Amino acid sequence: MDDKYQIYLNRLARMTLPEAYTTQIQHIQESSKFQLLPEGGRQAVPFPGYTVITPPWEEETDNSAFYAHLQSYQQELLQLRVNSDWIVLVPPASFHLTLADLIWDSAYHDVYEKNPKFEEQLRSCLAEIFQQYQQSTQQQTHPIRWQMQGLIVMPRAVGVCLVPQDEACYEQIINLRRAIYQNSKLMALGIEQHYHFTAHVTLGYFGEISPNLDRESLAKLFSQLNQQWTENSPEFTVRRAELRKFDDMTRYYRKPDWPSLDF
Repeated sequence: MDDKYQIYLNRLARMTLPEAYTTQIQHIQESSKFQLLPEGGRQAVPFPGYTVITPPWEEETDNSAFYAHLQSYQQELLQLRVNSDWIVLVPPASFHLTLADLIWDSAYHDVYEKNPKFEEQLRSCLAEIFQQYQQSTQQQTHPIRWQMQGLIVMPRAVGVCLVPQDEACYEQIINLRRAIYQNSKLMALGIEQHYHFTAHVTLGYFGEISPNLDRESLAKLFSQLNQQWTENSPEFTVRRAELRKFDDMTRYYRKPDWPSLDF
């Protein structure tokens, strides 16, 4: 399902063009992952599941310069001339790159109810996959480096998307995703691939989308931000993949003995 290298580069380049923002903003809508509080503001709603990600910023220092830039980008988003409740920023400590979505929300609840040993079996499968992957790439010492392509607008969120430094960096991640999604044991547990890989870090989720929102103006503001952000973009290095659990979209955690993979 994932794109070939050049197709991926072309797709992400198109997603960060001014005309893409104009189109994408026509379809944005309030995220159901955060709910409005009676006293104002929003809080995360339960949205449990499992994922394979790079270590969140709170537990990782290699990409601190990159994440510090993202934290400043969040503040620039808050300053845009939109209503005060238009975006809910994710905690910077939770910044991460998703390498492979596994299972979430209703699908997670369903499989857990039917199979009380699901979580134990999931961890066992991921441990096997990581070990096999590591053995197959022992001779490779190619650092997995990515660069920020620019601002990305999704239907219910906004973030920054990444492109690989070269084809080898891309293939190392795609090969890991294939090893995960094509594993028969994981498939039997209810894990399946839903999306093409679009490397990105989410900055925030959409809150109130006013019917009077000036979408054309917002598209121009996004385009201006994109130009500013891409002028000085630090490198992002993928050094580690970890199985993590989440209860909502604000924190991703694991126990020390859960599967991990060092690249």
